[in-house]
Amino acid sequence: MPRTPLMPLSRRRLLAAAPAILAAPAFIRTASAQAAWPTRPVRLVVPFAAGGATDLSSRIIAQKLSEILGQPMVIENRPGAGGTLGVDNIAKSAPDGYSFAISGLSTTALAMGLYKNLAYDPVKDLMPVAPTVLAPICIVVRKGLGVSTLQEFIALLKKNPGKLTYGSAGNGSSGHISSVALLQQTGTSAVHVPYRGSGPVFNDLLAGVVDFTADVPGLIKPHAESGALVPLVMATEQRSSVLPNVPTSAEAGLPGYKAYSWFGLFAPAGTPQPIIDKLAQATETTLTDPAIANRLDGEMGLPPMAGYTPAKFANFLREEIDYWVPLVKASGASAD
Repeated sequence: MPRTPLMPLSRRRLLAAAPAILAAPAFIRTASAQAAWPTRPVRLVVPFAAGGATDLSSRIIAQKLSEILGQPMVIENRPGAGGTLGVDNIAKSAPDGYSFAISGLSTTALAMGLYKNLAYDPVKDLMPVAPTVLAPICIVVRKGLGVSTLQEFIALLKKNPGKLTYGSAGNGSSGHISSVALLQQTGTSAVHVPYRGSGPVFNDLLAGVVDFTADVPGLIKPHAESGALVPLVMATEQRSSVLPNVPTSAEAGLPGYKAYSWFGLFAPAGTPQPIIDKLAQATETTLTDPAIANRLDGEMGLPPMAGYTPAKFANFLREEIDYWVPLVKASGASAD
């Protein structure tokens, strides 16, 4: 029986390596594309209306990121459902590095406690990139309400149960939950009026359509300086540099009342890690820029949250979920 000649060793190695050789160009193209990212404008969804703290701080950060990355970061406002509509849009977007969301406490941990059927999973459907700013919360009332201190406001609420109204950026927003917490802690009640962002809330607060709101110091400052609105309390342990005359919760006679929010960059799950890391580094460079930090903290009262890697931000998110979800559920508040 004739023997089949042995294949030369070099040819056998070549054939064995063929699949890897054929796949190499695709791998090289993918790696090259990630290294060159971005090569076209990047979409950044802000899930609230223009004019609010999320929108204004995001525009400041996006402008600097555009300079660093060499491509425009294009803001797209998609308000609705307390910010969850815009975040859901990104959760369902292609993970190609050209769609990101500014999400935050209200659209992650608070939403998980408020919505029985949240359209996305903040942990499974999103990838944390980097936090941007911390947002302390202040309770502010319209001037015509006739109160100038927190204790006077609490007395008014108790005298008029369920008659006063408060606006928020939407069901489940940090302003909504901050107000609910205040009412629960003081044993009072008021009617919630949800909007599609902070901008419309302040328009109606100034017009006397609603009586109070809970929001960040930077949005309140110009109206407090003009005398149109009256800030009552900073729900933090320290006073704000933007509203230095406004007492903290403890100073105002309501120790234990704590309210804040935060914002950050998130990508659709499956976005390549090199892109996540590159955007995170660009964000860190942005937040540590003295001029940017002054605009965010010095002018708006939103301290930059620098010093986070994507992994550290992911751990922070899990801690926030563990802390806030049980509290929201125990409050009985619902956005469904």
